[in-house]
Amino acid sequence: MMKTRREFLKASGCLAAGALLTPSLSRAAKVKNVGIQLYTVRKEMLADAVGTLKQLAAIGYKQLESARSDKGHFYGLQPKEIKKIAGDLGMTVRSGHVHIDNNWQRSVDMAVEAGQSYLVCSSLPSQGQTVANYQRCAELFSKAAEACKKAGLVFAYHNHDYEFDKAGGKVLYDILIEESDPKSVMMEMDLGWAVLTGNDPLTYFKKYPGRFPLWHLKDMDRAKKESTEFGKGQIDIVKMLKNMDTSGMKYFFVEQEEYPRTAMESAKYDFDYLAKLNY
Repeated sequence: MMKTRREFLKASGCLAAGALLTPSLSRAAKVKNVGIQLYTVRKEMLADAVGTLKQLAAIGYKQLESARSDKGHFYGLQPKEIKKIAGDLGMTVRSGHVHIDNNWQRSVDMAVEAGQSYLVCSSLPSQGQTVANYQRCAELFSKAAEACKKAGLVFAYHNHDYEFDKAGGKVLYDILIEESDPKSVMMEMDLGWAVLTGNDPLTYFKKYPGRFPLWHLKDMDRAKKESTEFGKGQIDIVKMLKNMDTSGMKYFFVEQEEYPRTAMESAKYDFDYLAKLNY
């Protein structure tokens, strides 16, 4: 009887352990709805936009973010044209990188025609690593966001590394967040540049909840200070993905600017890396 009881307790313990493990396994999620910043394949898009979009769709990408190029906002395609091409391929032109300039309203109108949800300012509209300049930019963002809101778009700003410099004892990036309209000016956090400058994106997600609906998901080589394929740098991709809800993230875009082989091979490598993850 004692042996039977020990076996029973042992079996019960295993069942209990299994019950404890099962919820965590059920919570593990696969990465879905993967987006890509088309700057990743910029040369390919300029050479053959339609063919490149077909290749990205075949890999499995679903969300697209365009970037201003020598051929315009959509690599030589018209807004409605890229919208249809992407739609036919099962993709959505979700966002686009542009500059704030005298043609801002035209950029807004084109984004609407392309079916975008977001319009992103890709770099500071005026230069100068001073508190006063960042205050001016924050005010300009609020005004630019008004035009976006009227058109049914969400405005966001995309960071690099220099925004995390300090001036007057203040992180300049924080000025952009704190002195722009919190209801209409969102941020697209480039996770790679944030981490490379020694900052923790999670700290920002908690400090400014709801301000980061978009991400650039990238891995970075600290030594070279450049992007690399997922899993080959120092960015904890899984840790970032586990904090999507904290961020309020709606969409993320894979971005890689340097490649060991070709841009398209890296785009596929990064997608396949994400497809294998549980987070």
